[in-house]
Amino acid sequence: MINQETPEGIMAASIALRGADGIWMVNGPPNLDPKAEFSKEGSPACKVMTFSQDGQRMAWCNGTCTVIVNTAADYKTITEIDKGKINCMTFSPKGTILALWENYTVNQTTNQGNPNLHLYDATSGDLLKSLIQKKQSNWDPKWTDDEGIACRNVNNELHFFEGNNFETIKTKLHLQKVSLFSLASSGPPYTVAGYVPGSKGQPSFVRIFRYPNFGGPQAALANKSFFKADDVQMKWNKAGTALLVLTSTEASDQSYYGDQGLHFLSTNGESNLVSLAKNGPIYHIEWSPKSTEFVVVYGFMPAKVTLFNMKTEPIFDFGTGPRNVAYFSPHGNHILYYLMTIKLLCLAGFGNLRGNLEFWDPKSRKLIAQTQSPDSTSFEWCPDGQHVLTATTAPRLRVANGYRVWHYSGNCLKQVLIDKGRELWEARWQPGSFSEPVIRTHNLPSAGNTSSAPAPEGKVGAYRPPQARGTSASIKLHEYEAPSDPNKKAEDPNKPVSKNKKKRDAKKAKAAQEGAQSHDAPVSAPSATPVPVSSAPAMGSTGNVETDKRIRNLRKKLQQIEKLKEQKASGKQLELNQMEKLKTEESLLKELAELEIS
Repeated sequence: MINQETPEGIMAASIALRGADGIWMVNGPPNLDPKAEFSKEGSPACKVMTFSQDGQRMAWCNGTCTVIVNTAADYKTITEIDKGKINCMTFSPKGTILALWENYTVNQTTNQGNPNLHLYDATSGDLLKSLIQKKQSNWDPKWTDDEGIACRNVNNELHFFEGNNFETIKTKLHLQKVSLFSLASSGPPYTVAGYVPGSKGQPSFVRIFRYPNFGGPQAALANKSFFKADDVQMKWNKAGTALLVLTSTEASDQSYYGDQGLHFLSTNGESNLVSLAKNGPIYHIEWSPKSTEFVVVYGFMPAKVTLFNMKTEPIFDFGTGPRNVAYFSPHGNHILYYLMTIKLLCLAGFGNLRGNLEFWDPKSRKLIAQTQSPDSTSFEWCPDGQHVLTATTAPRLRVANGYRVWHYSGNCLKQVLIDKGRELWEARWQPGSFSEPVIRTHNLPSAGNTSSAPAPEGKVGAYRPPQARGTSASIKLHEYEAPSDPNKKAEDPNKPVSKNKKKRDAKKAKAAQEGAQSHDAPVSAPSATPVPVSSAPAMGSTGNVETDKRIRNLRKKLQQIEKLKEQKASGKQLELNQMEKLKTEESLLKELAELEIS
């Protein structure tokens, strides 16, 4: 993709739109005009479209054939494939193969299934391989980013292919009816995780393997077993070093939403349950592009959002609000004020929420801007890391279809509504490679803008009770929790004050009194032999380095025990070593008290 310079910087990616009028494209900000280079596809039978990961190729099916277009420069047709009833399509990571899926059918004469997964050379249009893939869910092969290996689940068995040679199965992973798998996109070395559902009282489990070392359970890099898992989602970080596993059941005695659990597995063998600070469903999990942090949106509304590190420790709490998704921007952005590389984070609330959009700087823990995009059914960051695209599409919503382009400052740059009686089905940014933009968190145009996008014509406002009509007053349904650092805990006023703390407080009061007296007294000449600052004990220190270190370790262990107690109280099943750790609480408290008194 060729990036064009504008007075405001690099022009953002183009936008592809698919609807009842076919497929068309518009330029990205700042002009957002129709893209003249792209010849509109006028067929109303366009069920699917896709871009290659680098944005240099685009494909769609128009009901008659499948078209591949060069979107890097001239937008000319590369090839046409004689497949007109395609339901799903995707490019391999490097854009060399186009995978197509159509509904599975059976040959009435032979009573044999017809191949319905087709792999084509994306340049020549030649058919490379046709396979049978009955289910639409997880229909496509999964590749690593370098296309070194690809993997398919065939009859609860994982088949691996190398170098895009799908004529030969290079190796297989036999894992007692593995139902789902997740291939890390990074590598080599390549890593894959397999999920096996529990049966006959046995727990479900996830195991991580290093390709091609699949020699039984002993070969697993990490293993996590759990009960209560009707459904599983697995998400690798970009580096392929850690995996998040979200388990859920359809319903339970405790909750209409069922039971959920979030588990962390690492390729170094670590595995544990992620402890969450609020009861309720888990709406969304997302890895930071840096691969060292992840964010979780969870809890009964208003939902809580927490940022965790690789030790599954909370490092920042974004408070509560009307959100159910969280998305990091695709760039490592350079902020002038802080002079450091960060990612922007958008917290949003769609579906039955009002389209809340919050743009955060997760490094400085500051809210940059807040606005609303009502009735949005889709959200996507622009690859330039500065703009987002929201859309209202059918069949989810069949009225007020259209799209909006936003800047991270909260400004709605453009809103386009589709004519009444017409439908918009999909809106997507064209992927591309952009230089790292300059992101500002201060002196923004309308920074912190809280105005929402223009409301569509005829949109009915929110219901207001008779006594509140005609007034500007609003009724609060929830009290929101403010953002906070979970590692900075306020002191408990009911906790007994240790003798050591009493001594320190007395010293502080005496020093403050002497300081006040010396402030009023005449200024005297400085001492010829000043006392070195380093000779005084640090604030909160016992004066003994080893004792201070032991106290810190004890407090850390007690914090871990508190987390385990919370998990146990919420009904989570603790492991044997965790139960043993709970038994040490009394002795740890006693030792801590003795050290603080000494």
